Amino acid sequence: MGKIGIIIQREYFSRVKKKSFIIMTVLGPVLMAAIMIVPLWIAMQDKTVQRIQVIDDSGLFQNLLQSDEYNQFDFTPINIFTAKENFYSTDYNVILYIPPSIIKGNYNVQLFYKKQPGVSTEMFIRSQLEERITDMKLFANKIDVELIKKTKTKINLSTNKIEEDGKSTQTSTAVNMFIGFVGAILIYIFIFLYGVQVMRGVIEEKTNRIVEVIISSVRPFQLMMGKIVGIALVGLTQFLLWTILTFTIYTVTYTVFLGKIDNNIEQIEKIKQSQLEKGPFNAPEEIKKMDSSEVIQIMRGLKQIDFVALFLCFVFYFIAGYLLYGALFAAIGSAVDNEADTQQFMLPVTVPLILSFVVAQSIMQNPEGSLSFWFSVIPFTSPVVMMVRLPLGVPVWQLATSMILLAAGFIATTWLAGKIYRTGILMYGKKITYSEIFKWLRFNS
Repeated sequence: MGKIGIIIQREYFSRVKKKSFIIMTVLGPVLMAAIMIVPLWIAMQDKTVQRIQVIDDSGLFQNLLQSDEYNQFDFTPINIFTAKENFYSTDYNVILYIPPSIIKGNYNVQLFYKKQPGVSTEMFIRSQLEERITDMKLFANKIDVELIKKTKTKINLSTNKIEEDGKSTQTSTAVNMFIGFVGAILIYIFIFLYGVQVMRGVIEEKTNRIVEVIISSVRPFQLMMGKIVGIALVGLTQFLLWTILTFTIYTVTYTVFLGKIDNNIEQIEKIKQSQLEKGPFNAPEEIKKMDSSEVIQIMRGLKQIDFVALFLCFVFYFIAGYLLYGALFAAIGSAVDNEADTQQFMLPVTVPLILSFVVAQSIMQNPEGSLSFWFSVIPFTSPVVMMVRLPLGVPVWQLATSMILLAAGFIATTWLAGKIYRTGILMYGKKITYSEIFKWLRFNS
């Protein structure tokens, strides 16, 4: 094993054996899975029925608010003060107070509760009131309310991508953007997390004067590369373990929760089609409203994504992006005596990554724009920006150009960082400035 290999082995095993690494590797996917699955599981359970006591001092809404399965309206002919005093002696969950001023256009109502009701309950109450007020205004202007309701149409916009060979594939822009942003955020976090580890490791060895002993056996460049690659393998190991656990959880979730529902979608669509063929205005209202749930549409969008290709691209941009920035973090660590002095050098390194997320917002509006293209091929921004674009579809030549330039950028930054590292690693007690670093870059020995 070469000298760099020994350094890589030391950096790798000294970190993967730490309890913090093991705990985060196990808890990370579990926590992420809990965030995704627990709300879904709760949503599938029986919801609490909200009994709503309505105090209508306006007299406009008497028995006009329509209850549903989870929200039950009950109009009571008492004043609001009595209702509030006796609230805890009743089985009502919520008091809805409609003041008389609503007649004059003051559309402010009050909601009183024992325990905080869900957002869905508040939205339901608000929508009921708004619909009734709209109906009253239409009636006052002698406009047929039922006719207006019939004119309202809900469009289900399905996005499909047509390939050059004529093959059409159903996609979901929202799902693709979400996947892209998740990948970009992970790369951003890993670059900073493990890049800072490289910088701190260099500072620690320099402060403890351990580096003086180490470089008596290896060259500074070998030490820098061994540290960067070793920590990169730590990050890659953690990411691979997270991927395996996440994929397992996703597979189980899809099979248990959505596999059965998926089998019923075709039956629902057949029922809708057979009824609508008789005439869209003759079909029962329940049939018209039947539609695949948003959850199913999201899962179908996920099924159309080539996760293997996306995963391979993620690994490349993760490794190449980390190596590029890791070399810069190592150079910063070698140029200072303590972590507090790194702040002046961190800004030029962090700005491109932060700018990447600013540009990523514009990708939502124009994924194929020139801004999206250039920032996805510039080495300092491509790891984040290209990951956002990939699920949306990127031409092969653009992807190849981005990868080649990123690899070239890594080689260039490593060469420059090596020159800084070689000089700065043995320099103590001097306040380093940018002009001093430029002198090191011109120094040849």
